[in-house]
Amino acid sequence: MHLGIDLGTTRTVVARVDRGNYPVLAFLDTVGDPHEFMPSVAADRDGDLVFGFDALAAAEEGAPLLRSFKRLMGDAEASPTSRVSIGEREHLLLDVVTGFLHALREAIDDSPAIGAPSRAGRPHQVVVSVPAHAPTVQRFLTLEAFRGAGFEVLALMNEPSAAGFEYTHRRPRTLSSKRTRILVYDLGGGTFDASLVSAEASRHEVLGSVGVNRLGGDDVDVLLAQTALRSAGEPNLTRAQWRRLLAECRDAKERLTPQSRRLVVDLDGDPVLIEVDEVYRHVTPLIEQSVTAMEPLVGRLEADEVAESLAEVAGVYLVGGASGLPLVPRVLRQRFGRRVFRSPYPAAATAIGLAIAADPESDFTMRDRLSRSFGVFREQSAGSALGFDEILSPDASLPSTGDAVLTRRYRAAHNVGWFRYVEYPGRDILGEPSGELTPFAEVLFPFDPALREVEDLTAVPIRRTGDGPEVEERYAIDSDGLVHVTITVLEDGYSRSFGLR
Repeated sequence: MHLGIDLGTTRTVVARVDRGNYPVLAFLDTVGDPHEFMPSVAADRDGDLVFGFDALAAAEEGAPLLRSFKRLMGDAEASPTSRVSIGEREHLLLDVVTGFLHALREAIDDSPAIGAPSRAGRPHQVVVSVPAHAPTVQRFLTLEAFRGAGFEVLALMNEPSAAGFEYTHRRPRTLSSKRTRILVYDLGGGTFDASLVSAEASRHEVLGSVGVNRLGGDDVDVLLAQTALRSAGEPNLTRAQWRRLLAECRDAKERLTPQSRRLVVDLDGDPVLIEVDEVYRHVTPLIEQSVTAMEPLVGRLEADEVAESLAEVAGVYLVGGASGLPLVPRVLRQRFGRRVFRSPYPAAATAIGLAIAADPESDFTMRDRLSRSFGVFREQSAGSALGFDEILSPDASLPSTGDAVLTRRYRAAHNVGWFRYVEYPGRDILGEPSGELTPFAEVLFPFDPALREVEDLTAVPIRRTGDGPEVEERYAIDSDGLVHVTITVLEDGYSRSFGLR
């Protein structure tokens, strides 16, 4: 069975392949009501972790709850050994995500829409979403968690790229020989992504992507809750009361329509009346932040000789659950005019696009890009200084199959090579990495043959040796955006390989 799974910050959505159709699966909550999502939450109930709707029910009974664990996977300090607290207990973040996905797989197996063959042990072959700007560690944790939960992962796919598939599938008549570009605006529960996608028939290519790791519906909920508290005289709330208020605000936000003038939020039994214009006044800077983040793509589009103006864009496509806020299309239409389309299923658009990618009968193809820069700090001057080299730029194309390979050769000048690998949005005018820097791997390599049996190279003083051996670095990046490096001394073939995680 082939599925597309959008692991969301607040909700996880699953679409399946069904003879050229891509229906969204419904999951039952604890009272038997169906929902086209599973809440991305975990709770500690008497020492046992529970997930999804069971976790929400446990939280109502006082169990500690963890929301938005996807955001933790994208933090700069995240690693396979990262731990997270749920109440008084600590857990490996990877174990929490794997546990959630295992519960998701069981819920898929129990879905009436799937049928008995799945429950007989057929594997779930899935294409899975990650934010376009997700660092390597988030991609690795996502891949490991899905595999650990028993899914067969066909590919990781950037979220706005998947939405580009859904756009082409749903609105093919808006594309023409002159209008081949789609600007995907993806505002989810916890992250914002945008991609400029070129589409010609079933062939797609990502021309560029940008993103903000902590910008989404969760932030709108907090602002709405703060507005409600001001209207209620700023009472002091317990943690449980604050959690319930956030849930109330999320529901109130999702009930908003373009005609709404007021909304009511329940604050522990007391209704709080809020003017929608006041809410929008506080939320507008968040939406404008997303538009500002998109400017590099718009600038590239306007400078493109093929697309002479924004009028040549087939559409600015709004997806992601938070794009359902009526303020979002209003702000974007002020910038891009009438060619702004909102997916009829904004919360499910990415999952549907992922299912299209998973469909073995679909002829859709996607040439994606790295969407982030990748480089290394190196020891210089006998360890007293650092230099920096960019290895891969954000425009580096990801291979559809196999690995893309980059090699570098040089003559070593130190006894030990100490490589500090980082990811970052771009570089400043001096060539140094700028923006949010994500360190994710350190590699030590013995250039001096006498050090090859030393177990702990961190204890070896770095010294300049002069004319050392010729060395080759071979970087291989796979279709999921994961990078591996093999360092080889060419004179005798001695090498070591490292997965950069």
